[in-house]
Amino acid sequence: MESCVGISWVCCVGSVSPWLTVHMWIPGLRMLLGAVLLLLALPSHGQDTTTQGPGVLLPLPKGACTGWMAGIPGHPGHNGVPGRDGRDGTAGEKGEKGDPGLIGPKGDTGETGVTGAEGPRGFPGIQGRKGEPGEGAYVYRSAFSVGLETYVTVPNMPIRFTKIFYNQQNHYDGSTGKFHCNIPGLYYFAYHITVYMKDVKVSLFKKDKAMLFTYDQYQENNVDQASGSVLLHLEVGDQVWLQVYGEGERNGLYADNDNDSTFTGFLLYHDTN
Repeated sequence: MESCVGISWVCCVGSVSPWLTVHMWIPGLRMLLGAVLLLLALPSHGQDTTTQGPGVLLPLPKGACTGWMAGIPGHPGHNGVPGRDGRDGTAGEKGEKGDPGLIGPKGDTGETGVTGAEGPRGFPGIQGRKGEPGEGAYVYRSAFSVGLETYVTVPNMPIRFTKIFYNQQNHYDGSTGKFHCNIPGLYYFAYHITVYMKDVKVSLFKKDKAMLFTYDQYQENNVDQASGSVLLHLEVGDQVWLQVYGEGERNGLYADNDNDSTFTGFLLYHDTN
């Protein structure tokens, strides 16, 4: 009887959870006390225990406590510590194409690209408005036109034309009968003379060099006309004039109120360099 009670205590108490709270111990003790009293009322079973020597209690064979009431189930234990992450699984199948996302914010302006090839020529545009009047180009002027007032008697000398038709720039000098170049460029010179009483032979000079000759043979009891013209390039400082050359017998140059002998010259265009 004593050995069974001891073994039963070990078997039954061993099923009680060690984590019971304090307020659960009192009901458990009451039930344990009832079980002990029940054991004391049952007859003794000598075959369930064996002794080996004096005072030695051997454990009961397997199944010796199967006839006894089980203990009260304990409360569930606390959650354990989370376990370690498992290994990565294998890649799944490719999913279906999703819906387009929202338009993102505008990005920064990029760098200027390389200039492309020249495109085809476009159509003419509409005519623009009329512009403001521009400043006129400067006009270079140099001109003269003079006539003979008296009969010329001195040969081989510049003929002084003192009858002034035009000499606004004063490039012709009536006191010497010479034209003075002040603007470099191309000039046109012409003369028309009246011939009377004698033959006439005149020449146009540039810088002491005869450039043009004119001869007219006088016809008796008649008044003749002789003329000549030429283009000359002049530099600043060049001089141009007419003169009778030869002896006095060829000095038939004449002028009166009804007959004129004239000398004219003017600038065609100036040098640009």
